[in-house]
Amino acid sequence: MPKNRTNKMKTTLAKIIYTLLLLIAGTAISFAQTAKPEAKVTGSLLDENGKPMDYATVSLLKAQDSSVVKGTLSSETGLYTFDHINTGAYIIKASVVGYEKAITKVFTVTDASPTVTLPALKMAAASHALNAVTITASKPLIEHKIDRTVMNVENSILAAGNSAMDILERAPGVSVDKDDNISIKGKQGVTVMINGKLTYLTSAQLATLLRSTDGTTIQSIEIITNPSAKYDAAGNSGIINIILKKNKQVGTNGSATVGAGYGAYGKDNENLTLNHKEGNLNVFGSFSHDDNKRIQNIGIMRIIPDTIAGGPPTYFRQTSPLISANHDNSYRLGADYDLSSKNTIGFVASGYFNGEQDNIDDRTYIGPSFGQVDSTLRTVSGIHQTYHNIAFNLNDTYKIDTAGQELSADLDYSQFKNNSTAQYVTDYYLPDGSIQHPESFLGNLTPSTINIRTAKIDYTKPITKTLKFESGLKFSDVKTDNNLTEKDTVTNPYVSTNHFVYDEKIDAGYVNLNKDFKGYSVQAGLRAEYTSSSAVGDSANVVSNIPRHYLNLFPSLFLSHTINDKNEMTFSYSRRIDRPQYDNLNPFVFHLDPYTYQKGNPYLKPQYTNNFEFNYTYNKNITLTLGYSKTTDVITEVPGTDPATKVSFITQDNLQEQNAYNVNLYAPYTITKWWEGNINATAFYLGFKSNGLEGGNLDRGQVAYNIRATETFTPFADYKAELTGNYQSDLTYGLYDVKPRYSVDAGVSHKFADKKLNVKLSMSDIFNTLHNDVNSQYQNTDLFITQKRESRITRLTLTYNFGNNKIKAREHQTGADDEKSRVKGAN
Repeated sequence: MPKNRTNKMKTTLAKIIYTLLLLIAGTAISFAQTAKPEAKVTGSLLDENGKPMDYATVSLLKAQDSSVVKGTLSSETGLYTFDHINTGAYIIKASVVGYEKAITKVFTVTDASPTVTLPALKMAAASHALNAVTITASKPLIEHKIDRTVMNVENSILAAGNSAMDILERAPGVSVDKDDNISIKGKQGVTVMINGKLTYLTSAQLATLLRSTDGTTIQSIEIITNPSAKYDAAGNSGIINIILKKNKQVGTNGSATVGAGYGAYGKDNENLTLNHKEGNLNVFGSFSHDDNKRIQNIGIMRIIPDTIAGGPPTYFRQTSPLISANHDNSYRLGADYDLSSKNTIGFVASGYFNGEQDNIDDRTYIGPSFGQVDSTLRTVSGIHQTYHNIAFNLNDTYKIDTAGQELSADLDYSQFKNNSTAQYVTDYYLPDGSIQHPESFLGNLTPSTINIRTAKIDYTKPITKTLKFESGLKFSDVKTDNNLTEKDTVTNPYVSTNHFVYDEKIDAGYVNLNKDFKGYSVQAGLRAEYTSSSAVGDSANVVSNIPRHYLNLFPSLFLSHTINDKNEMTFSYSRRIDRPQYDNLNPFVFHLDPYTYQKGNPYLKPQYTNNFEFNYTYNKNITLTLGYSKTTDVITEVPGTDPATKVSFITQDNLQEQNAYNVNLYAPYTITKWWEGNINATAFYLGFKSNGLEGGNLDRGQVAYNIRATETFTPFADYKAELTGNYQSDLTYGLYDVKPRYSVDAGVSHKFADKKLNVKLSMSDIFNTLHNDVNSQYQNTDLFITQKRESRITRLTLTYNFGNNKIKAREHQTGADDEKSRVKGAN
């Protein structure tokens, strides 16, 4: 990296750190000077033997309607405290697993008696299940559980007005590269699920789906780095499960959200959610719309050696400003009906209709050095894309007995229809600006249809109080049909140049056995998946038929040990698979200009990963994780160059192996009563080996780290502020060296109208520092890519909640999300 660029980066980092310190210090001083003493409620919890109840959920409720005002956890000595309480009548409700819920008598907070100390509240051990109202206290933004990390998006300020992709980029250990590929702890191959269902989408289609999914429709995001055999075996670095909001109340209720944002261009988003629950019927629906115009500046510099004649190399310097305008619409409608106290059926219909217009003004300067130009070409391209999806889910859950024996079934059908119309016009110039030779024209149409059918059934049987058996079957059938038609003049008709059809069927089954001992828990599972696929193309440049049939076993093992109240340990192992994404198998060629294109590889093989992970948790909140994984036949993006034509391209290939080591530390903390936060730090090593790759032997790797800190401020009732900083060091992935990425986000919210109206103001990437820069030097490839997206965006979002808000209803997850995660343009 040039010295001046390094100095500039250091200066920018210094400014960020200095500004953060000033912001934190100024906020603390301001809060300290302006905070007024408010009412406080304290009390304690005891079990039936008079011992303190630690880490119980304690809720402060309004006596009038039982609505939640605040929530907290009891301390190790059973004490709890609520600060900054307004005057009024309240009750305290306490709950913890294995105990009956306990509720105090009504008490009153007045100006004359601002401090209320309640008598000890006793909790009795549960003897039977209660059909009671479920009230959930406010959750922290980040939660670490024994098998997953949960990002509670629902109440986060930074989620307002942002898309699912924007939120994912801020999730612990998650990063998104220049091509929207998602990684966990530096490893790609992430499986994205929505409500527990695979999405069966390509990376580009998944990116479109996530960018068109309104953040206000998301309840939480689960990051599962080592899934059990119950989950589909896809995803070598784990699963990201996006949980969408669903009806939680009885009666009629809903919310309306409107938002506006501005970066380089204006943006808007709207969302309406309606729910109705009466008797045995629960009906829910939502509709979201957003308009997002944005810009990203792409720069590519490459040096191409003359390996044929042995002459001097040729230098290419390319600038490509890309302006995209997206118009996204998504909907979801469903119903649950309780046939009896044991049997519930459900139906969900969902989909989207999105449009995107991309305009690129690409200029390439060619010469014997970057500072000397002997010819120039300019390619102006317009690409119009449409994405349409409709999906149906039918589900049934039958509770066989009160001991927990349960049978559930899902049927899913999804159809995606995507169309792309592109035109490329190229002019060639001499150094003096005169035309070198006449312009060239290329136009193409690429319609694509994807049909996904899945069926699954799951069975759970508690054999004893400490032994549980789980099993299930799943069948999926995915067919993609892509047709590329092209023309070389404006007046000529389109001619089909490549018709590619991919068909994939997967039959799967699993068994899980979970046994609890005194202080120990063991879960062992085995999943089997039989895959049958065929790739058929009618182009002369593509092999007509590439069939594959293979059976794989995927074992998993989880061991946990509770040493004492403050110390817990878990160990997990699982074997995973990543099948090639549909667009990576498609041999179509997509041009950026006459010297740059991208193509698929129908010969890609699946990659297999063995994952090992050890977790240690202290005091139920500080978590240390150690992990190791080995992946064979690693599917990786590989850049290449044709020395004869000097054309550069990008494709996908299988590297022989990848070794990954990681250590992660998560630590929440409380600085004052109104200031708490958490830090999530990950260090990892990625190493790649592959002999005979492009005529050479690849053996490279690097230690890297990621640090993310989140601060939450609640100085007054109904006010909340968040500040998040993230730094990703430089790292190695395959043939690429990825440069550091860093950013700071902030937001503030205030609730009005008895907490029904919420106003949120936020700014992402305050210092406008977020870049995606990579370089690659291997064999005949020598390139450097810079990409600056519109990342500094200010958003104002208003949400109004209406209707009843007391009783929680059933939530259901369907069975086709893995398949959908491999399709382009999906919501």
